Amino acid sequence: MNGRAVLPIALGAAALLLISALLTGWVRRLALAHKVLDVPNKRSSHRAPTPRGGGMAIVVSLLAAVAVLGAVGLMPSRLATALWLSGGVVAVVGFLDDKRHVAATVRLTVHFAAVSLFVWSRGRLPPIDFGIAVCDMGYAGSVVGILALVWFLNLYNFMDGIDGIASVEAISIAAAAALILVMRGIESPAIPLLLFMAAAVGGFLVWNWPPARIFMGDAGSGFLGFVLGAIAWTTAASGELSVWFWLILFGAFFVDATLTLLRRWRLGEPLAAAHRSHAYQRLSRRLGSHRTVTLGCLAVNVLWLAPLAWLAAARPSWGALLVLVAWAPLCIYVWRSGAGLPD
Repeated sequence: MNGRAVLPIALGAAALLLISALLTGWVRRLALAHKVLDVPNKRSSHRAPTPRGGGMAIVVSLLAAVAVLGAVGLMPSRLATALWLSGGVVAVVGFLDDKRHVAATVRLTVHFAAVSLFVWSRGRLPPIDFGIAVCDMGYAGSVVGILALVWFLNLYNFMDGIDGIASVEAISIAAAAALILVMRGIESPAIPLLLFMAAAVGGFLVWNWPPARIFMGDAGSGFLGFVLGAIAWTTAASGELSVWFWLILFGAFFVDATLTLLRRWRLGEPLAAAHRSHAYQRLSRRLGSHRTVTLGCLAVNVLWLAPLAWLAAARPSWGALLVLVAWAPLCIYVWRSGAGLPD
């Protein structure tokens, strides 16, 4: 991102934040008028009926920003088109699932198709530095990447279970990645995209901050998970940031969702059934506060994961080791919290 683009991007991000906030308020009024409410049940972490579907404000505002970035040359048209097509499909199936249940097999099929299309459009990963050896995974790397991106897309939906946490996760990851790219002097189309994502989610967070006045819904959470994964793949494929960098930054959500799923699978629990046994949900009930847990997630990202991600970007050969360092305390806490165990 050259110096002449800084002011227009900053102004664009500020405008996008305002647009997203206004759109979210409009969606909230529509949801209230049409009784599109998330009614609490025994698997919920909230207590009062709350409008849902606010994530569509993020989808609309960010896709509009992508179109502008592509039109003015701050993003390659091929990348903008891929984000529009794949991200739009993910958002639509999430929107339909918000309105009426969509079978898990249908959702997963759509997710795999959208992610595969995006990965095909961006190309394969370069050889990965494991510290003790550099491995070129070839097409196998693309297959593993597709599986990982589909999992991240879905786990983002799983982790959107208390007020503000999915929004804060997206904003902190996007801001950290953009800052590190700038600090390293890398000219990347990911920088304005990350900043615009933070702005779009920030506008929604005005309404979603605890106590939330509207929820994101599957359309917003799935879309955010896809876009973050897409940015990770794009910067890794171009050699701007490594796979290890992103695994570290995604650590808080990735570890909680993955260990929770593994324990539920081990116990024979139905994996598609709604539950509230993630570590962050258990902690919010123990503390009696969504705000405290959401701020705690922000602190983990800013004070622990972001510095380690920066070190992984500066020392690529340390990446695999730094992932272990970053994830170890998260794994210990999540497992000891009882994540995945029945209530």
